[in-house]
Amino acid sequence: MRLHNCRSLLLLLFLGLYSAPRVTAQTAPDAGYQARRQQAAALFSQGKRLEALPLFEELVQTNPKDDAMLVALAACLIDHAATLTDQEASARERFRAKDLLDRAWKLGNTSPLALNLAQLLGQLSASGAIKFSDNPAVEQALRTGEAAFGRRDFDQALQYYAKALELDPGNYSAALFTGNTYDRKKDFAKAWEWYQRAMQIDPNVETAYRYCADMLAKEGDMGKARAMLIHAAVAEPYNRIVWRELNAWAILNHSRINEVYIGVPAVPKDSADAHQPSAAVSIVWQTYRSVRDNWQQGGGFKKRFPEEKEYRHTLAEESEALTAAAKVFEKLQEDTKNAELRGDPALSLLLKLHNAGLIEPYVLFSLGDAGIARDYSSYRAGNRNKLEGYMDEFVVPPVH
Repeated sequence: MRLHNCRSLLLLLFLGLYSAPRVTAQTAPDAGYQARRQQAAALFSQGKRLEALPLFEELVQTNPKDDAMLVALAACLIDHAATLTDQEASARERFRAKDLLDRAWKLGNTSPLALNLAQLLGQLSASGAIKFSDNPAVEQALRTGEAAFGRRDFDQALQYYAKALELDPGNYSAALFTGNTYDRKKDFAKAWEWYQRAMQIDPNVETAYRYCADMLAKEGDMGKARAMLIHAAVAEPYNRIVWRELNAWAILNHSRINEVYIGVPAVPKDSADAHQPSAAVSIVWQTYRSVRDNWQQGGGFKKRFPEEKEYRHTLAEESEALTAAAKVFEKLQEDTKNAELRGDPALSLLLKLHNAGLIEPYVLFSLGDAGIARDYSSYRAGNRNKLEGYMDEFVVPPVH
């Protein structure tokens, strides 16, 4: 992933860096400080991070507890690192950026930009190097292109990305960076073409979809941006950057991402428990628990996954249990007029998912613990449309 360009338009629109960044309550800077702060923020919002870098350095030195400036300086250092030919010096810049983000976190900065940068820097190797290709010639071309991009020499960057693609037409980074560079040049037609090429090279990487969504939002097409972010979520559902971007889109759309969750009630500890569900509701969830007990204690897991030595929570187990509960609920609805049964929100959601044939996507997206997540790739290979349909119908609100 392009570290120096991981921030997005959608996120910046409400990060405070398109206007005056917020000031911490711990300080009361003078008017001169505020003016320099606004100047630095303006350069940052224009993508001129190298020009903004010395200003942020001065601001952080003046006020080391201004957490927004710490985050902005970290972002600028990542850009600067890409322009350095000395890989050790480049790594030092990234590690310094990581330290700045740690300091901002301790001061309470949990902005999407800070979280995204921290997530990406947390994936650095021990050396701090970023590798684009095992082919030395391709690697060198991409590094040179990235250095040019960091200097905003977009035409030269494109030349080196083209060289990398000539040597390796299937290089995802080269196609992605080409699209992003045309995006920066405001040649949106070519950017779209290259983002699409990156998506075709690897449809299971979220970045091209997300960058494309940013571009579409800049053009005012929130509907297509929404579609691209749904693709991004299906590509990498457990990547928090995708969900921060979806939440940013929802804010711009004057809506919010739906939290889809079926709260399975706990087994009552006492028959006198005031929160004990009705008999009919209990029957539904007893069915659910019975299926799961069979998987865990009755040998269901071993029969389904004989090659795995240790039990894990699986998509198959959870889906089977929820489907069995939905069928019992559906039958009970036909046989009873129990008002509590009809008005139970968890059961209503369960039945809606069941009738839509989307219990499995729900499990993968909303219940994706470490065990279930292992089943995601194989499910996505044959059910991408179902996953996208679930996000479209249940999770991402329509365009307002």
